[in-house]
Amino acid sequence: MQLNGVMNENKLIIAAAGSGKTTFLVNEALKYTSESVLITTYTEANEAEIKKKIFAKKKCMPSNITVQTWFSLLLQHGVRPYQGALNECLFDKEVKGMLLSEGQSGVKYSFIKNGKSINVRYKEDNEFDSFYFTKNWKIYSDKLSKFVYKCNENTRGEILNRLSRAYSHIFIDEVQDLAGYDLELIKLLFKTKASSLLVGDPRQVTYLTHHESKNGKYKDGRIKEFIQNECKRPIQCTIDETILNNSHRNNQIICDFSSKLYPEYSQAFACTCNTCRQNITEHEGVFLINEKDVDEYLDKYHPIQLRWDTRVKVNSSFPVINFGESKGQTFDRVLIYPTEEMKKWIQNNSTKLKNATRAKLYVGLTRAKHSVAIIT
Repeated sequence: MQLNGVMNENKLIIAAAGSGKTTFLVNEALKYTSESVLITTYTEANEAEIKKKIFAKKKCMPSNITVQTWFSLLLQHGVRPYQGALNECLFDKEVKGMLLSEGQSGVKYSFIKNGKSINVRYKEDNEFDSFYFTKNWKIYSDKLSKFVYKCNENTRGEILNRLSRAYSHIFIDEVQDLAGYDLELIKLLFKTKASSLLVGDPRQVTYLTHHESKNGKYKDGRIKEFIQNECKRPIQCTIDETILNNSHRNNQIICDFSSKLYPEYSQAFACTCNTCRQNITEHEGVFLINEKDVDEYLDKYHPIQLRWDTRVKVNSSFPVINFGESKGQTFDRVLIYPTEEMKKWIQNNSTKLKNATRAKLYVGLTRAKHSVAIIT
């Protein structure tokens, strides 16, 4: 794509579970030795994992590569240098970091109506400071990208231009976790002279990161649809669903079953190399087991127990974690305690699932190398 006389390349890679997307991204970044590279991701845990992989390969952090979280990036390059561009009251204020918001932030007061708690929130236009910031001037996480977007607008694109001057290549890992105004910033990033590489698995959105109405129809990991619908020419971003479609973790039976949850995406395939398919056991695939046989199954195969939340009764003699906690991990075998909604889908794969349920079941199924057992 040609923009302002400069050729850049933007690409979104849809990755299957266990395909090694973070390793792929790190390898791509290490190909550049003289050009500046930024790798950004949503969580601190994944930031640490990226750094760990780089250190494992290079024994140090190359001077041309920067790794930081998305929130840290927006604070460093968007909020602090340009905060006064959005409101003059911020010229003499020090933004002291960010407060991670679990729900929608900026609650002014609450009241009870018809037995339900109703929150009244600060208004952006006439209660600016309380809308965006805590009393000690920490910006709310769910307002951060909106704040940066508006600062960029008021400075005629200077924030995104600053980023493209600092980094020739910008890599975003776990891109499915971005939503709301984050997506608007990605669209603006595509217009700069920097090349962008986005990698993620839209099937693994196990928690909602934004409660912003902006781009609401693209929440729950619909980054592919956002790019297809909103990033048309002269903006351009290619979409690749094949290069990272082989799972180095799951066998083919698990790939086939988990792919049924997301027929809108390409079918995943098990990697057939000797390394990935070594140590094949006599118990491979996806199985349904009766509740009365759970203890015997645990004694024989020692799977990790996966459940929706801590209220689900399990065998405490064996390890157990929640679906969300298992994301990113690999186990030889898993035992799934399905919700009623999950059971209906298992009985009939055409049954509709809520987005959160579908994502959690997908994550649970794709944790195992050898076998998945589902209690029915």
